[in-house]
Amino acid sequence: MVCALGASVCFGTATVLQAMAARTADAGGGDGEGSAFAVTLFLRAVRQWRYLAGLALDGLGFLLQIAALRSVPIYAVGAALASSLAVTAVVSARLLKVRLRGAEWGAVGVVCAGMALLGIASGTEGDRDGPPALGYAMLATALAVLVLALLSGRLPERGRPLALGLGAGFGFGVVEVSVRLIDSPAPSDLATNPATYALLVGGGAAFLSLTSALQRGSVTTATAGMVIGETIGPALVGVVWLGDRTREGLAWVAVLGFVVAVAGALALARFGEAPVDADRETIP
Repeated sequence: MVCALGASVCFGTATVLQAMAARTADAGGGDGEGSAFAVTLFLRAVRQWRYLAGLALDGLGFLLQIAALRSVPIYAVGAALASSLAVTAVVSARLLKVRLRGAEWGAVGVVCAGMALLGIASGTEGDRDGPPALGYAMLATALAVLVLALLSGRLPERGRPLALGLGAGFGFGVVEVSVRLIDSPAPSDLATNPATYALLVGGGAAFLSLTSALQRGSVTTATAGMVIGETIGPALVGVVWLGDRTREGLAWVAVLGFVVAVAGALALARFGEAPVDADRETIP
């Protein structure tokens, strides 16, 4: 659980640091639009220490996520990763001067309470390998998410953010399950394990879907879809097929903690992309 919460802190803080770098780059480069401007903005942002620090935190968070998935049930890790929205909200309030409403501070407290309940009730990771077809099912899901992302421009405009957000959540969920399905780091075993390819395709497709969702519609809607997709499905896979359990007699506490943490994260969905224009001054 320490690793899972550490990953949450890393991801949530990285979002804010990258937003700060983007805001500074935007303030220093004037107005513009289109893909050429977006590339220029990215190149200016990536030269800043905040953006690089954010990337480093993303990398550290991913390593902590892997460690957590090898130690505690998927449902606990998924809820912890969703709680990174609470970290982003709190850090945004401090560094980006974003004003949190009373209900949002309450949602931060709800997330913390949910994670505390999960920490009390979570057992160790399951010891099952799952059915042989599970790795192929994860790969098929990852490929479906990739197709969804590539065809995002053809989706109905009204439902596009939610569909892409759910797709991103399923992609990140594929990564969570695939980590559990990889038993041996030997190159020969990795090359023949469908979970290896599911992890790579799922992660890439998830980032592509989320980027498209945030560019093409409501951040809140897309992030809410992502939270639902990356928590509920993987949690069920872990319990049904991989043997994830709770501590004796505390199943109801784990269910309550999971629901509370995810509900709090959904209430903070607008922080799926940290605001870059809370105020317009250049950050030193």
